[in-house]
Amino acid sequence: MTDITTLTQLSALYGGVNPNSLRKEVPRLTPEYRRWIEAAPFLAIATSGPGGLDCSPRGDRPGQLFRVLDDATLAIPDRRGNNRLDTLKNLVADPRVALLFLLPGIDECLRINGRARLTTGEALAQSFAMEGKLPVAVIVVTIDAVYFQCARALIRSKLWDASSHVPKSAVPTAGEMTKAADPDFDAASYDAALPKRQLGTLY
Repeated sequence: MTDITTLTQLSALYGGVNPNSLRKEVPRLTPEYRRWIEAAPFLAIATSGPGGLDCSPRGDRPGQLFRVLDDATLAIPDRRGNNRLDTLKNLVADPRVALLFLLPGIDECLRINGRARLTTGEALAQSFAMEGKLPVAVIVVTIDAVYFQCARALIRSKLWDASSHVPKSAVPTAGEMTKAADPDFDAASYDAALPKRQLGTLY
């Protein structure tokens, strides 16, 4: 086994870049890319900071998950969560951000790289009001690059194929995973209360 430690080694191993993978990248949203992401109910946001890396899921109905402010700018509300603030702490230290958008049933996904800032601007927060509640902050992303990811990963994973879906009983519960990290944790009570608590604290 040989470790790859240089770009020369890497290039020799994989060969040339498929020109189409470069042709599809643009510095702002095209009408087609905008139409694609505006249908998305889910994205993952990746950030980097002094405490390390973070990749967090974000989900909501289309139009509330995020909003296109213009062809080079997105606004993402920071909905109610656990207040770890891993993403937000990273963005305060390092504005670089990478977004991955998924559409249920579609095997392509879409990627946006850019720079982000946090704002508490009232008008923007009000535009994301849900059930009478506002996000505490909004992430405003300035786009540097947009491109779609080919379908191979989702085809291989059969992500949208119901026959490949995993039953809940096949994996540990949220309470069981927490108890594995903290043996004194009451997993049974946590799991019993979780569905009602989640529904009551979505926004």
